[in-house]
Amino acid sequence: MCAQLMLSKSVLRLVRSLDSRKGRRQEGLFVAEGPRLVGELLDHFYCHHLFATPDWLAAEASRLIHTPCTEVSPAELSRLSLLQTPQQVLALMRIPEDCPPIASQLTGLHLALDGVQDPGNLGTIIRVADWFGIEHIWCSMNTADVWNPKVVQATMGGLSRVRVHYIDLVPFLASLPDDFPVFGTSLNGQSFWDEPLSPQGVIVMGNEGNGVSREVDALCSRRLLIPNYPANRATTESLNVAMATGIVLAEFRRRQTL
Repeated sequence: MCAQLMLSKSVLRLVRSLDSRKGRRQEGLFVAEGPRLVGELLDHFYCHHLFATPDWLAAEASRLIHTPCTEVSPAELSRLSLLQTPQQVLALMRIPEDCPPIASQLTGLHLALDGVQDPGNLGTIIRVADWFGIEHIWCSMNTADVWNPKVVQATMGGLSRVRVHYIDLVPFLASLPDDFPVFGTSLNGQSFWDEPLSPQGVIVMGNEGNGVSREVDALCSRRLLIPNYPANRATTESLNVAMATGIVLAEFRRRQTL
């Protein structure tokens, strides 16, 4: 049976505080909204408290035996929600402790994000990484916060399987074994259609406006370019970083199946 928590001003302030990075760090919580997203995250994150409409609570009753929750009306949910259109349920989830693997023991394919700023881009990249079986994303400290509500929503549940770590990328990349390649995406790179791609390594995606930083670029053993088509045709300056990530990961995985 659901425990009860009054929809008080303090609860409203708590939820609103989680729209900021400072508030999330102070409370150790993040917000997830919507039946599909919350339903998936409930199996992977500790739920501090859940607010939902009667129909959703009734449908999910068997999963909520040990979950603190409060029944709310659609109007009350609208007051709580950080979305323009509330979606039946809002959950306050505990931010997990980060336990990254040791750099020298990495296997398989990884992503590194060097200053990706837009929450929508970060969330989409996590969703794309999940699709292509990437389990770890290594983010520079100036990358957008993964627990930002816009990021969480854009992942579409990808956070259940993809672990995101915040580190200083320069010493991290420098500590990788010599036989663990670092692929930097760059407008000055070689066409990745023609380059050999390995089933393991780190793929670095850069900032939306400036690309990969000079310090990180210096540690890339290979630099890859997604060429436009046809090569001599005038086109946009660059691709959106989330779209570029999808193209690059698709080609890496395609090579593994050949």
